[in-house]
Amino acid sequence: MTHRQDLPQITLLVACCLILVALPFVTTYNDLLTAGAMRLGVAGPLQSVSPIEARMVVALLQLFGVHAAAAGSQLVVWDASDRAANLFISWNCIGWQSLVLLGASLGVGLRGLSREARIQIVVIGLLGTVLVNVLRVALVCMLAVAAGRTAALIFHDYGGTLMTVGWLFAFWLAAERWLLPNDPETSA
Repeated sequence: MTHRQDLPQITLLVACCLILVALPFVTTYNDLLTAGAMRLGVAGPLQSVSPIEARMVVALLQLFGVHAAAAGSQLVVWDASDRAANLFISWNCIGWQSLVLLGASLGVGLRGLSREARIQIVVIGLLGTVLVNVLRVALVCMLAVAAGRTAALIFHDYGGTLMTVGWLFAFWLAAERWLLPNDPETSA
């Protein structure tokens, strides 16, 4: 029998298990999305977003006291010894896959809700997903400087996916708690 004070730990454990189980599927899904995007020819238009994201990443890094600069899609991040790491944000690194995952979850999660609730959830979901993507790229940059390219690449491929999946779980838990109506019959 579980005690009420054990519920947060049990919930956290279950959420972690779900994230770990979902990781191979999300990573494979991202690879399939990339292949599809390349066939559709969207790499060019998506690459045009990279300079904007690079500037946002630099601003975030500077908030944390990290010396960084951006020129187009190129980022330069300096460590405490003034050694520079040059990084490039390609079209496939901007986080568009997480927006596709968010869109799929919105397609399911917004059914039967009022217009006001849908707008709130979409805006919060979009802003949060963009913020998570900027934070993910900033963490990759910091890892590249502190631990090298291999550590940054592993985090980029797997840690970034975990961040996205974790964000979507947290987003929908928060939406369920604070944005969605308690009684489904009260929504339009």
